[in-house]
Order: sequence, then C-alpha cells, then structure tokens
Amino acid sequence: MERSEYVRRLDDRLDTAAYADVDASANGLQVGSDRGEIERVAFAVDAADATIEAAADADADVLVVHHGISWGGIDRVTDRTYDRVAALADHDLALYVSHLPLDGHPDLGNAAGVAAELGLDDREPFGDIGPVTIGTIGEADAPRSAASLRETLDGFEGQPDGEDEESPTQVIDFGPDEIQRIAVVTGSGTDWLDEAVDAGADALVTGEGKGQVYHDAREAGLTVFLAGHYATETFGVRSLQALTEEWGLETTYVSHPTGL
Repeated sequence: MERSEYVRRLDDRLDTAAYADVDASANGLQVGSDRGEIERVAFAVDAADATIEAAADADADVLVVHHGISWGGIDRVTDRTYDRVAALADHDLALYVSHLPLDGHPDLGNAAGVAAELGLDDREPFGDIGPVTIGTIGEADAPRSAASLRETLDGFEGQPDGEDEESPTQVIDFGPDEIQRIAVVTGSGTDWLDEAVDAGADALVTGEGKGQVYHDAREAGLTVFLAGHYATETFGVRSLQALTEEWGLETTYVSHPTGL
C-alpha cells in the first residue's frame, strides 16, 4: 500500500481534522515522508527510543502511536527530541500519531475499548472538549460493586503486578454500593468529574488523577477508578492494528508498559 494512502485512510477513519483546534498533539503523520510503499506497520502507546528501536527491529515502515513527540509544536530539535527524530530518520520509519481522536472514537477509541471490557451498553459520547468528545458513558448490564469493577480493571494489559497482593487500580469510593452507569475518559480524565455527575454516572473510570479528585469525588458522591494512564490507553492502538491487518498489511505490536 502507498504510505500516503495508509495515512489518508487513518485520518479519514479517525476524523483527525475535527480535533485540530483542541488537541496539543500534532495528529496524523508527525515525522517522515508520505511517499513510497509500506508493508509492515508497528503499533505502540508511546513514541520513545525503546518503541522506535523495537519497531525498527521488526522491519516496520510506519510506527503508529497514541502519544507522539510533538506537543504544541517543536521549536528546537535538540536533546531527546533530536534523538527520537534521528532514530526515525535513520531507520526510514515514519511516525503516525493519534491522540484525542483515538481517545474519543466511538468504535476504535480507548474509551470504547474500556467500556467494552466493562460490558457497558447503550453507550453515548462523553467528555466534551470544544466541539468534540474524548470519552463514553454507558450502562452495565447489571449493577456491579466497586470491588468487581476494580478486578476487571486490574486485568488490563499494562497493569503492573500488584505487590503484596495489592490492586494496581486505585479506587476513590464515595459512590453508591451498586454501580451501573459509568463514564469513561482514559488517560488523565478527572477534569470531567463534574460532567460525569451531571450525566447521572455512579462512577468515573480514568487512568490517573489529580490531588483534588479525592475531595471532589467525596463531595459529589461519585466513585472514581484510577486504572493507570498506560493501561487504559492500549485499546486504541490495538484497534488500529486490527484495522490495518484488515487492509492487508503486516503488523507488529510493541508492548512497553510504564506502570503509570
């Protein structure tokens, strides 16, 4: 497949242009040329030295990630930015990035993947940011306890093994004993706590939190699950990997959990 065709298909499927004015990430083809044929595509959550080298070792032509290397533009290509760009150039490896578009996509997105794992039905877009959304909200088929939901979240790819049998998922448990309506914003999503309350959610599932979330959740009567930034954001790139295979290209997945 022509690299330009692959990029165009991803941009169209993810509606990348709709997020241009609200996302600090430079989504789409971030590094490299769109010319030439491609045969193999690598997928990872983060663009870093380790994932770039692993993609190159797999003889990939393109590395597709959720977190790229350009946030609000690149003023200088020095230090770590230089090392990453140089590695991509040395290996003739293009970098394609999808940040917020891959969070909010109703079928391929990270939030959609989390919701599917939790068994949420009747899902609706959630997590307003300007004219777009980056999450989802839905109903469990039966009420669940916080402990049951935590067990499911603990099983996500990229969750660190709990030490001394402790759960890697943090739970701020101020919601009802029976949880059924659940809002999901992956990564760092506690800024949408009030929106979750307004939408009638019993719980908010996200990756990581800010210090104020404890008090906000307590005062709002909401349970918040912090299941790990990395662990809640493997779903999108995995979905893009499956889509790419449907398009007839070879793929490889680079797992590089951060424990965060």
